[in-house]
Amino acid sequence: MNPSHVPSTGRPSSTGLLIATSLTLFSMFFGAGNLIFPPIMGAQAGTSFTPAIIGFLIGAVVLPVVAIIAVALSGTDLRDLASRPGRVFGVVFSCLAYLSIGAFYALPRTGAVSFSTAVVPLTGWDSTTASILFNAAFFGLALYLAWNPSDIINKLGKILTPILLGLLALLVALSLTTLDGAPGAPVGPYEDHPLTGGLLAGYMTMDSIAGLAFGIIVVTSLGRAGGVVGAKTVRRTAAAATIAGALLAVVYIGLGLVGRLIPEGQGYEDGALLLADASHLTMGRIGQGAFGLIVLTACMTTAVGLLAATSEFFQRLLPSIAYRTWLVAFAAISFALASAGLSQVLAVAGPIIGFLYPIAITIIFTTLIGHPLRLTSPCTWTFRLSAWTAAIWSACDTVYGLGWGTDIFTALLSWSPGQRFGLGWIAPTLVAAAVGLLIDLTVGRRRR
Repeated sequence: MNPSHVPSTGRPSSTGLLIATSLTLFSMFFGAGNLIFPPIMGAQAGTSFTPAIIGFLIGAVVLPVVAIIAVALSGTDLRDLASRPGRVFGVVFSCLAYLSIGAFYALPRTGAVSFSTAVVPLTGWDSTTASILFNAAFFGLALYLAWNPSDIINKLGKILTPILLGLLALLVALSLTTLDGAPGAPVGPYEDHPLTGGLLAGYMTMDSIAGLAFGIIVVTSLGRAGGVVGAKTVRRTAAAATIAGALLAVVYIGLGLVGRLIPEGQGYEDGALLLADASHLTMGRIGQGAFGLIVLTACMTTAVGLLAATSEFFQRLLPSIAYRTWLVAFAAISFALASAGLSQVLAVAGPIIGFLYPIAITIIFTTLIGHPLRLTSPCTWTFRLSAWTAAIWSACDTVYGLGWGTDIFTALLSWSPGQRFGLGWIAPTLVAAAVGLLIDLTVGRRRR
C-alpha cells in the first residue's frame, strides 16, 4: 500500500486521466507487503499453486477493487462510510483501520522489509543492533520528509514505481527461464485447503482496508459535480480500479511463480529474503543490489505517505493534538516494531487484521447491496445488524485465536460453517443482513 501518490491536478484527456488514475491507484496499493507475500505463498503452496493463487487474488485484488467501487457508490470517506452502523462504530473502526495501515502494521513493515531486502543480503548484518540502527535512520528520514510533505515524494514515486515494475518484470522473466527448483508438496495452510490459505494470505496485504481508506482520493480525482458522485464517475472509478487490479494480479502471479521455482523455496520464512536471493541467482550481485536499492526507496515513499495520511486523519479527529505530534508518535512506534523484525510485526498485526477484515468486507458488500435501494430506504438496519454481527463475531474469534476462553468460544463459534477456515463470520453476518434488510423494506413500505 502506498497512499503517497495522488493524481495530478492538471487536466489531461479523459483517457489520459483514466490511465493516470489507474497507475496511481496501483502505486497506492503496491507497497512492502505486496512484494513479500506472493513469493512466500508460491513457495509454500508448491504443487497447489493454482488454487492458492486464485485465493490470493480474491483477497488481494478482487476485494480491494470492490472496496474502491463501494466508496465510489457511496461518495464518502472511510469514517462516514463506517458510521452508517453508528457514530461510535465509525470512529472506532476508522481509527483501527488507519492504525493497521499505519503504525501497527504497514508502516513498520516498510522498515522491516527494507532491512531484509536491501541490507541483510548485501552486508550479512542480521543482528538486532543492525536492525535498530537501520530503522532509526529509515524512520528518521521518513519523519523528516513527512514533516513538510511536498511534490518531491509524488515525483519520486512516479519515477520509482515504473522502475520497480521493470525490475520485477525482469526478475520474473529471468526466474522463469533460469531457476530450476521443483515445486514441493504444499505445506502449512496450503496443505489441506490451498484456496482458503491463499485467501487469508491475500488479506495480509491490507489492501481491502486501504481501498476503503483511500478510495475517495480516486473518486475525487475523476470528478464530482455538486458534491454528488454521478454515474459516469462511478463507471470511470470502476474502470480505473479494474485496470489497477489487473496489473496487480499480473505482478502477484509473477512473484508467486518466483517463489514456486526458486530452489528450496519452502525453506524460506521471509518473502523479502526469498526475493533478494532470487535477484542474486538471476541477476548477480549487482542486480541484487539494484533491486534492493529500488525496494528501499519505494518503501521510503510508502512510509512517508502512510505517516502523513495517518497523522492527518488523527489530527482531524483530535484537532487539539498537532499533526507533527502525531507524526513523531507514529514514527516512534513504527521504529520500535520494525526493529523487532518482520516476524514480530506480523505477530502483532495478525490479530488486528483478523479482527478488522470481516467488518471491512461487511461494510463493502452492504454498501453494494444498499446502493440500488438508496431511493426507497437508507438500509439503516441492514448496515447496523450486519456490521455489529461481524464485529462481535470477529472479536470473539480473535479472543479465541489468542487462546483465551477456549471452552466458551469453542461452543459459541463452532456451529458456523467455515469456522475452521477462519470464515465462520460469514453465515451469521448474512443472516443479520437479511433480517436488517427485511426491517428496512418493511419500514420503507409503511412510510410510503
